[in-house]
Amino acid sequence: KVGVGICWDQWYPECARVMALHGAEVLLYPTAIGSEPYDAELDTSRMWRRAMIGHAVSNCMPVVASNRIGPEGPEDRAQRFYGHSFIADEWGDPVAEFGREETGVLTARLDLARAARHRAGMGFFRDRRPQLYGRIAQDI
Repeated sequence: KVGVGICWDQWYPECARVMALHGAEVLLYPTAIGSEPYDAELDTSRMWRRAMIGHAVSNCMPVVASNRIGPEGPEDRAQRFYGHSFIADEWGDPVAEFGREETGVLTARLDLARAARHRAGMGFFRDRRPQLYGRIAQDI
């Protein structure tokens, strides 16, 4: 089973956890992220990778993250998408990745049975404390 979070969902660990609780075995995030329209020099690619790898680690399951590349918009204020699509295993270790400008199809063999054993062994789902999480689901 594949849990799919679209673009901005990538920044919310709650999204990854809910998909995992619903039985996802792999998390997939198709995205279009790059420089910020208000600051073309701001590069959040390292933050993006860390957030996505955090989903793999905290949910003990592989993450597949695809991102577009290249500029969009007028040259003087173009948003630049920074690529770096990757596949990480249940430990958060990259098993396949592209750089900033690479295009193509990434593939990797993922051992879902091994990931399930790792997930069960870590106890992250067993030891949850949902009685503390009520506020996270409320509008603010």
